[in-house]
Amino acid sequence: MDQHKLRSHVFDKTGIKIDVDDPIFALVALNEAVLAETVERQLALLDAATQALAAQARAAGGLPPLPAAAMPQPVPAVPAPAPTGFTPREWRLLGAAAIVSIASALLVLGGAALLYKP
Repeated sequence: MDQHKLRSHVFDKTGIKIDVDDPIFALVALNEAVLAETVERQLALLDAATQALAAQARAAGGLPPLPAAAMPQPVPAVPAPAPTGFTPREWRLLGAAAIVSIASALLVLGGAALLYKP
């Protein structure tokens, strides 16, 4: 952080002169520290998600998993993939979708039969 550059930038934008010892620079330093920590945490989460996705893609493609030395272990911040099979909620949604599709098909066929003129 170049305080003199920030000081001249503030003066150019606002016309307000601030000193390098002004307490506002403490807020700028605090902001940089918080931003750096947040970026590190987000990068770790993104790296873990990328590794998990790569492992799933290799498994789905029938490829063997990479050796442990080739790919570092993911950070346990990403939840494990859901087990295979449908949950009861998914079964209900699937049944409702089936009923709606059958009802729509019957409605279309019924309308076509009523409007058909030989």
